[in-house]
Amino acid sequence: MSEARMQELPEPTPGTFCWVELGTSDNEAAKSFYTQLFDWEYTDNPMGPDQGVYTILKLNGKDIGGLYKLMPDMVAQGVPPHWMSYVAVSDADATVEKAKAEGATIRSGPFDVFTMGRMAVIQDPTGAVFSIWQSKDNKGAGDYGKPGFLCWNELGTNDSEKAGQFYSNVFGWTRQQFPGSPVEYTIFNNAGDCGVGGMYTITPEMGPIPPHWLPYFAVEDCDAKVQKATELGGQVMKPAEDIPGVGRFAILLDPQGAVFAIIKPAPQQ
Repeated sequence: MSEARMQELPEPTPGTFCWVELGTSDNEAAKSFYTQLFDWEYTDNPMGPDQGVYTILKLNGKDIGGLYKLMPDMVAQGVPPHWMSYVAVSDADATVEKAKAEGATIRSGPFDVFTMGRMAVIQDPTGAVFSIWQSKDNKGAGDYGKPGFLCWNELGTNDSEKAGQFYSNVFGWTRQQFPGSPVEYTIFNNAGDCGVGGMYTITPEMGPIPPHWLPYFAVEDCDAKVQKATELGGQVMKPAEDIPGVGRFAILLDPQGAVFAIIKPAPQQ
């Protein structure tokens, strides 16, 4: 990352989502799928002996997120292909201690990622896994909300009260109910800002879905992207559907099985 690039990006606001990262069983196939689906570009970065390659996904020269092949030990532990959501923090170590005090399990870290930043992988008390990022040289994604970029992160949980308390206590998020939703839906607000993410309760009718964070990428045509994803070998987990006042969205599986969502945001009034 060039010095000019580092200076160009401001520090991500603590408590906001700043990065997403795909861990996959086949990084070459995943790169092929996503670059064709979203017109993303990529830059491969060797991580060192026996560490594989870390790929930076880009659009219009701006970073979107990362991609890497799951390590053998992760596969042995049963970790499936997945998208990981990162929350920006000002102090990774202090956030880890706060998360532990609130009942979280620390899956790894905190540890430094070269000179890029300091991170940890955390499992909330209901089982959903996310990461935190204390930025140093790498400030996170280069844009947000535009077509092809991350625009939302959503928590599916089996205990919205417990999860809501956890995130409010760890990140200071406030919670408000979203009116008119077919399911009970909570908006997470950060430091008085508009929503940084959402939360819903997984119901038995939805099937055996484990608690998880789901990234949403903005698109200009939801139905066209759904069709393209299936042509590229992806699967539709939830067909395109309108949410009045919010947009048209769909939930998809990439060919390796990682779940992500797309949404065409509704025009703002």
